[in-house]
Amino acid sequence: MLAARPILDERPRIADALGARALIEAVLEALGALSHLVGEETELVRAGRLPEAMTREPRKTELAGIYMRGVEQVKLNAVALARFVPAEVKRLKDAHLAFQGLIETNQIVLATARAVSESIVRDLAADANKPMRANGYGPAATVGAGVFARPNSGPLVVSRRL
Repeated sequence: MLAARPILDERPRIADALGARALIEAVLEALGALSHLVGEETELVRAGRLPEAMTREPRKTELAGIYMRGVEQVKLNAVALARFVPAEVKRLKDAHLAFQGLIETNQIVLATARAVSESIVRDLAADANKPMRANGYGPAATVGAGVFARPNSGPLVVSRRL
């Protein structure tokens, strides 16, 4: 995994093309590492390996903080960056747009996983709350069926591991 260089939060002013290029490269490196991690998380959630996906959360938080501090420095130095390294600024914008697409995919996968888990819990709750005794009297009575009157009235099994 790439180790992103920490971006100093001293709010430096960019005075030359070398400093501008270094700032853009540091932000792109942090964005690349964050994109890789979000992509891994998306694939793990999609595969149903939620506990493994959750272990990436602290590193993702750290990389997101580094990236956001870098974006703030880019905003503060936008005029100088556009003057010294316009091609690199375009590269950063393109990378940011690609990252937004990756985040949208990640959000869709997470929403799907949430909807599936809510549906499972809702169905289990509905099954657990159904009346457990068979109708013994009336027009819908099932006489002699005994324990087998309701085939779904057996014990419920819930897996805690997905």
